[in-house]
Amino acid sequence: MLAGLSSSLVAASVCLSVLCAAVTASAAPKVIRDVKFATVDQTPLLLDLYLPPNGVPQGLIVWVHGGAWRAGSRASVDLAPMTARGWAVASVDYRLSPVAKFPAQVHDIKAAIRYLRSHASELGFPASPVVIAGSSAGAHLAALVGVTNGHKELEGTVGAEHQSSSAVQAIVSLYGASNLTSILAQSTPHGLSVRVPALELLLGAQPDAAAPLARLASPVFHVDASDPPLCMLHGDQDNQMPINQSHELEGAYAAQKLSVRFEVVHGAGHGGPAFTTDARLDAIAAFLEQNVLARGRATATVKH
Repeated sequence: MLAGLSSSLVAASVCLSVLCAAVTASAAPKVIRDVKFATVDQTPLLLDLYLPPNGVPQGLIVWVHGGAWRAGSRASVDLAPMTARGWAVASVDYRLSPVAKFPAQVHDIKAAIRYLRSHASELGFPASPVVIAGSSAGAHLAALVGVTNGHKELEGTVGAEHQSSSAVQAIVSLYGASNLTSILAQSTPHGLSVRVPALELLLGAQPDAAAPLARLASPVFHVDASDPPLCMLHGDQDNQMPINQSHELEGAYAAQKLSVRFEVVHGAGHGGPAFTTDARLDAIAAFLEQNVLARGRATATVKH
Protein backbone atom coordinates (compact mmCIF):
# COMPACT_ATOMS: atom_id res chain seq x y z
CA MET A 1 0.00 0.00 0.00
CA LEU A 2 2.78 2.42 1.00
CA ALA A 3 4.84 1.37 -1.99
CA GLY A 4 1.87 2.07 -4.29
CA LEU A 5 1.27 5.45 -2.68
CA SER A 6 4.94 6.31 -3.01
CA SER A 7 4.91 5.41 -6.70
CA SER A 8 1.81 7.54 -7.23
CA LEU A 9 3.44 10.50 -5.51
CA VAL A 10 6.58 10.13 -7.61
CA ALA A 11 4.50 9.93 -10.78
CA ALA A 12 2.50 13.00 -9.74
CA SER A 13 5.71 14.86 -8.97
CA VAL A 14 7.13 13.98 -12.37
CA CYS A 15 3.92 15.13 -14.09
CA LEU A 16 3.97 18.40 -12.14
CA SER A 17 7.60 18.99 -13.10
CA VAL A 18 6.82 18.38 -16.75
CA LEU A 19 3.79 20.71 -16.56
CA CYS A 20 5.83 23.45 -14.90
CA ALA A 21 8.55 23.08 -17.51
CA ALA A 22 5.98 23.35 -20.29
CA VAL A 23 4.44 26.47 -18.74
CA THR A 24 7.87 28.06 -18.32
CA ALA A 25 8.82 27.22 -21.89
CA SER A 26 5.58 28.64 -23.24
CA ALA A 27 6.15 31.87 -21.27
CA ALA A 28 9.67 32.36 -22.64
CA PRO A 29 9.90 35.24 -25.10
CA LYS A 30 10.83 34.79 -28.73
CA VAL A 31 14.22 36.43 -29.24
CA ILE A 32 15.67 37.90 -32.42
CA ARG A 33 19.29 38.80 -31.82
CA ASP A 34 21.88 40.99 -33.50
CA VAL A 35 19.59 43.11 -35.65
CA LYS A 36 21.70 45.88 -37.21
CA PHE A 37 19.93 49.23 -37.03
CA ALA A 38 22.81 51.51 -38.07
CA THR A 39 26.53 51.72 -38.78
CA VAL A 40 28.75 54.45 -37.37
CA ASP A 41 32.42 54.77 -38.33
CA GLN A 42 32.24 51.28 -39.86
CA THR A 43 31.00 49.87 -36.54
CA PRO A 44 27.56 48.21 -36.55
CA LEU A 45 25.00 49.17 -33.91
CA LEU A 46 22.84 46.18 -32.99
CA LEU A 47 19.69 45.44 -31.05
CA ASP A 48 18.06 42.33 -29.59
CA LEU A 49 14.30 41.99 -29.84
CA TYR A 50 12.20 40.07 -27.29
CA LEU A 51 8.65 39.24 -28.40
CA PRO A 52 5.75 37.86 -26.35
CA PRO A 53 5.40 34.09 -26.76
CA ASN A 54 1.77 34.35 -27.80
CA GLY A 55 -0.16 36.95 -29.73
CA VAL A 56 0.70 40.30 -31.27
CA PRO A 57 2.48 42.73 -28.89
CA GLN A 58 0.42 45.71 -27.74
CA GLY A 59 3.44 47.98 -28.11
CA LEU A 60 7.22 48.23 -27.97
CA ILE A 61 9.54 49.07 -25.07
CA VAL A 62 12.99 50.27 -26.16
CA TRP A 63 15.44 49.37 -23.40
CA VAL A 64 18.64 51.36 -22.68
CA HIS A 65 21.19 49.61 -20.46
CA GLY A 66 23.13 51.32 -17.67
CA GLY A 67 26.84 51.38 -16.90
CA ALA A 68 27.84 55.00 -16.10
CA TRP A 69 27.65 55.77 -19.85
CA ARG A 70 31.00 54.03 -20.27
CA ALA A 71 30.26 50.33 -19.77
CA GLY A 72 27.47 47.73 -19.87
CA SER A 73 25.81 46.02 -22.80
CA ARG A 74 22.43 45.38 -24.38
CA ALA A 75 22.55 41.84 -22.89
CA SER A 76 21.34 43.36 -19.59
CA VAL A 77 17.57 43.82 -20.00
CA ASP A 78 15.75 44.50 -16.72
CA LEU A 79 12.35 44.82 -18.38
CA ALA A 80 12.54 41.66 -20.50
CA PRO A 81 9.74 40.14 -18.33
CA MET A 82 7.38 42.76 -19.79
CA THR A 83 6.99 40.35 -22.72
CA ALA A 84 4.81 38.26 -20.41
CA ARG A 85 2.63 41.37 -20.03
CA GLY A 86 2.11 41.76 -23.76
CA TRP A 87 4.97 44.09 -24.70
CA ALA A 88 7.79 43.63 -27.19
CA VAL A 89 11.16 44.74 -25.77
CA ALA A 90 14.12 45.89 -27.89
CA SER A 91 17.47 46.27 -26.11
CA VAL A 92 19.72 48.58 -28.11
CA ASP A 93 23.39 49.37 -28.51
CA TYR A 94 24.71 52.88 -28.16
CA ARG A 95 28.25 54.21 -28.37
CA LEU A 96 29.85 54.28 -24.95
CA SER A 97 31.66 57.37 -23.68
CA PRO A 98 35.23 56.02 -24.15
CA VAL A 99 34.35 55.72 -27.87
CA ALA A 100 32.21 58.83 -28.41
CA LYS A 101 31.22 61.75 -26.23
CA PHE A 102 27.71 63.11 -25.72
CA PRO A 103 25.40 63.54 -27.63
CA ALA A 104 26.44 60.45 -29.64
CA GLN A 105 24.55 58.18 -27.23
CA VAL A 106 21.25 60.00 -27.79
CA HIS A 107 21.78 60.06 -31.56
CA ASP A 108 22.21 56.27 -31.54
CA ILE A 109 19.11 55.58 -29.43
CA LYS A 110 16.93 57.86 -31.54
CA ALA A 111 18.25 56.08 -34.65
CA ALA A 112 17.23 52.75 -33.09
CA ILE A 113 13.69 54.04 -32.46
CA ARG A 114 13.39 55.28 -36.04
CA TYR A 115 14.62 51.92 -37.35
CA LEU A 116 12.25 49.94 -35.15
CA ARG A 117 9.28 52.08 -36.12
CA SER A 118 10.18 51.76 -39.84
CA HIS A 119 10.52 47.97 -39.64
CA ALA A 120 7.78 47.25 -37.10
CA SER A 121 5.54 45.15 -39.35
CA GLU A 122 8.31 42.85 -40.51
CA LEU A 123 9.70 42.46 -36.98
CA GLY A 124 6.30 41.66 -35.51
CA PHE A 125 5.04 44.56 -33.38
CA PRO A 126 2.96 47.73 -33.94
CA ALA A 127 4.75 50.93 -34.96
CA SER A 128 3.04 52.68 -32.03
CA PRO A 129 3.05 52.97 -29.09
CA VAL A 130 6.77 53.09 -28.33
CA VAL A 131 7.98 53.40 -24.75
CA ILE A 132 11.58 54.33 -23.88
CA ALA A 133 13.00 52.81 -20.68
CA GLY A 134 16.33 52.34 -18.96
CA SER A 135 18.22 51.97 -15.70
CA SER A 136 20.84 54.25 -14.12
CA ALA A 137 22.78 56.01 -16.91
CA GLY A 138 20.45 54.27 -19.35
CA ALA A 139 17.48 55.82 -17.56
CA HIS A 140 19.09 59.25 -17.93
CA LEU A 141 19.48 58.67 -21.67
CA ALA A 142 15.94 57.27 -21.93
CA ALA A 143 14.45 60.32 -20.22
CA LEU A 144 16.50 62.66 -22.40
CA VAL A 145 15.36 60.88 -25.56
CA GLY A 146 11.78 61.00 -24.32
CA VAL A 147 11.63 64.75 -23.66
CA THR A 148 13.55 65.94 -26.75
CA ASN A 149 11.43 64.80 -29.67
CA GLY A 150 12.39 66.86 -32.72
CA HIS A 151 15.32 68.61 -30.98
CA LYS A 152 17.63 69.39 -33.91
CA GLU A 153 20.89 69.04 -31.98
CA LEU A 154 19.85 65.76 -30.35
CA GLU A 155 18.08 63.98 -33.23
CA GLY A 156 21.34 63.44 -35.10
CA THR A 157 21.82 61.80 -38.47
CA VAL A 158 22.65 58.23 -37.45
CA GLY A 159 20.90 55.51 -39.44
CA ALA A 160 18.94 55.56 -42.67
CA GLU A 161 15.30 55.85 -41.51
CA HIS A 162 15.09 59.62 -41.25
CA GLN A 163 11.52 59.62 -42.55
CA SER A 164 10.38 57.93 -39.34
CA SER A 165 9.76 59.62 -35.99
CA SER A 166 11.84 59.03 -32.87
CA ALA A 167 8.96 60.20 -30.66
CA VAL A 168 7.91 57.98 -27.76
CA GLN A 169 4.59 57.67 -25.97
CA ALA A 170 5.96 57.10 -22.44
CA ILE A 171 9.17 57.00 -20.41
CA VAL A 172 10.14 54.49 -17.70
CA SER A 173 13.15 55.53 -15.58
CA LEU A 174 14.76 53.23 -13.03
CA TYR A 175 17.05 55.23 -10.70
CA GLY A 176 18.28 57.60 -13.42
CA ALA A 177 19.98 60.99 -13.56
CA SER A 178 18.05 64.05 -14.71
CA ASN A 179 20.22 67.11 -14.01
CA LEU A 180 23.94 66.92 -14.68
CA THR A 181 24.43 70.44 -13.35
CA SER A 182 23.31 69.44 -9.83
CA ILE A 183 24.21 65.76 -9.58
CA LEU A 184 27.68 66.21 -8.06
CA ALA A 185 26.43 68.53 -5.32
CA GLN A 186 23.84 65.89 -4.39
CA SER A 187 26.25 62.93 -4.46
CA THR A 188 27.72 60.88 -1.63
CA PRO A 189 31.51 60.34 -1.54
CA HIS A 190 30.95 56.98 -3.22
CA GLY A 191 28.73 58.62 -5.81
CA LEU A 192 31.42 61.20 -6.55
CA SER A 193 33.98 58.45 -7.06
CA VAL A 194 31.77 57.09 -9.83
CA ARG A 195 30.25 60.26 -11.31
CA VAL A 196 33.30 62.53 -11.54
CA PRO A 197 35.27 60.29 -13.94
CA ALA A 198 32.08 59.17 -15.71
CA LEU A 199 31.01 62.76 -16.45
CA GLU A 200 34.52 63.66 -17.58
CA LEU A 201 34.30 60.89 -20.18
CA LEU A 202 30.75 61.70 -21.22
CA LEU A 203 31.05 65.48 -21.53
CA GLY A 204 34.78 65.86 -22.06
CA ALA A 205 34.91 68.03 -18.91
CA GLN A 206 33.21 68.42 -15.56
CA PRO A 207 29.69 69.93 -15.72
CA ASP A 208 30.70 73.36 -14.37
CA ALA A 209 33.40 73.61 -17.04
CA ALA A 210 30.99 72.58 -19.80
CA ALA A 211 27.78 74.19 -18.55
CA PRO A 212 25.94 74.51 -21.90
CA LEU A 213 26.65 70.86 -22.74
CA ALA A 214 25.65 69.73 -19.25
CA ARG A 215 22.32 71.55 -19.62
CA LEU A 216 21.79 70.06 -23.07
CA ALA A 217 22.36 66.62 -21.50
CA SER A 218 19.90 67.23 -18.63
CA PRO A 219 16.26 66.14 -19.12
CA VAL A 220 14.94 68.64 -16.54
CA PHE A 221 15.81 71.57 -18.83
CA HIS A 222 13.86 70.11 -21.77
CA VAL A 223 10.53 69.26 -20.14
CA ASP A 224 7.56 71.03 -21.72
CA ALA A 225 3.82 70.53 -22.00
CA SER A 226 4.13 68.19 -24.99
CA ASP A 227 6.17 65.51 -23.22
CA PRO A 228 4.98 61.91 -22.72
CA PRO A 229 3.89 60.29 -19.42
CA LEU A 230 6.72 59.36 -17.06
CA CYS A 231 7.05 56.45 -14.60
CA MET A 232 10.03 56.49 -12.19
CA LEU A 233 11.38 54.16 -9.52
CA HIS A 234 14.32 55.09 -7.28
CA GLY A 235 15.73 53.58 -4.09
CA ASP A 236 15.93 55.79 -1.02
CA GLN A 237 19.25 54.15 -0.05
CA ASP A 238 20.91 54.75 -3.43
CA ASN A 239 24.45 55.98 -2.66
CA GLN A 240 25.46 56.15 -6.31
CA MET A 241 22.63 57.98 -8.09
CA PRO A 242 21.07 60.62 -5.81
CA ILE A 243 17.33 60.13 -5.40
CA ASN A 244 17.00 63.92 -5.70
CA GLN A 245 17.67 63.45 -9.42
CA SER A 246 14.30 61.71 -9.72
CA HIS A 247 12.66 64.29 -7.45
CA GLU A 248 13.90 67.04 -9.78
CA LEU A 249 12.41 65.37 -12.85
CA GLU A 250 9.16 64.74 -10.99
CA GLY A 251 9.07 68.44 -10.12
CA ALA A 252 9.65 69.49 -13.72
CA TYR A 253 6.77 67.25 -14.81
CA ALA A 254 4.48 68.50 -12.05
CA ALA A 255 5.19 72.11 -13.06
CA GLN A 256 3.88 71.29 -16.55
CA LYS A 257 0.91 69.33 -15.13
CA LEU A 258 2.10 66.21 -16.98
CA SER A 259 1.33 62.63 -16.01
CA VAL A 260 4.06 61.32 -13.69
CA ARG A 261 4.28 58.38 -11.29
CA PHE A 262 7.22 58.29 -8.86
CA GLU A 263 7.66 55.32 -6.54
CA VAL A 264 10.32 55.53 -3.87
CA VAL A 265 11.62 51.99 -3.32
CA HIS A 266 12.22 52.01 0.41
CA GLY A 267 15.39 50.30 1.56
CA ALA A 268 16.70 49.78 -1.98
CA GLY A 269 20.10 50.90 -3.19
CA HIS A 270 21.33 51.34 -6.74
CA GLY A 271 19.50 48.64 -8.66
CA GLY A 272 18.83 45.07 -7.68
CA PRO A 273 15.84 42.72 -7.72
CA ALA A 274 13.61 45.10 -5.73
CA PHE A 275 12.97 47.02 -8.95
CA THR A 276 11.77 44.06 -11.01
CA THR A 277 9.48 42.14 -8.68
CA ASP A 278 6.24 40.93 -10.23
CA ALA A 279 4.36 43.58 -8.27
CA ARG A 280 6.52 46.42 -9.60
CA LEU A 281 6.45 45.12 -13.17
CA ASP A 282 2.67 44.85 -12.86
CA ALA A 283 2.58 48.47 -11.63
CA ILE A 284 4.62 49.61 -14.65
CA ALA A 285 2.27 47.65 -16.92
CA ALA A 286 -0.73 49.30 -15.23
CA PHE A 287 0.80 52.74 -15.69
CA LEU A 288 1.32 52.05 -19.39
CA GLU A 289 -2.20 50.68 -19.73
CA GLN A 290 -3.73 53.79 -18.19
CA ASN A 291 -1.49 56.43 -19.75
CA VAL A 292 -0.62 54.92 -23.13
CA LEU A 293 -2.85 52.08 -24.27
CA ALA A 294 -6.16 53.41 -22.92
CA ARG A 295 -5.44 56.88 -24.30
CA GLY A 296 -4.56 55.37 -27.66
CA ARG A 297 -7.85 53.47 -27.76
CA ALA A 298 -9.77 56.59 -26.79
CA THR A 299 -8.08 58.60 -29.54
CA ALA A 300 -8.83 55.90 -32.10
CA THR A 301 -12.50 55.87 -31.04
CA VAL A 302 -12.79 59.65 -31.42
CA LYS A 303 -11.22 59.51 -34.89
CA HIS A 304 -13.78 56.94 -35.98
